[in-house]
Amino acid sequence: MDIDAALLRTLESKKSLEVGRNQAGSGDVKTSAEELTALLRQVSEDPTREIEKLINQLQKLHTQLQNAGNRIQHDIAQHAELSQQTVQLTAIISDSVKKLPDGTYHDRKSTGASSLLR
Repeated sequence: MDIDAALLRTLESKKSLEVGRNQAGSGDVKTSAEELTALLRQVSEDPTREIEKLINQLQKLHTQLQNAGNRIQHDIAQHAELSQQTVQLTAIISDSVKKLPDGTYHDRKSTGASSLLR
């Protein structure tokens, strides 16, 4: 049941309550406090249930958002760590290439990739 249906039922129940009050005021129906309490309880049951369902749904969504946020934070931390490792490896490779003797580096460069495969 959606909120609109619950609201419609609440309004219909309120109308019934008003009719009962008018009849009680006119002397047609004797209404006791217990009957009014029971009627009020009936009128409020469905909207209360709907509100409780909505609260439960919101709590589930809140939990899902928290889980998604935690997963994203973990992914970001993992990405940052991998990025840092990539920068470190790039620096190591760059330093190693700089330390190669000029002749060796130029020979490999000039002969192409085929000499690396031997």
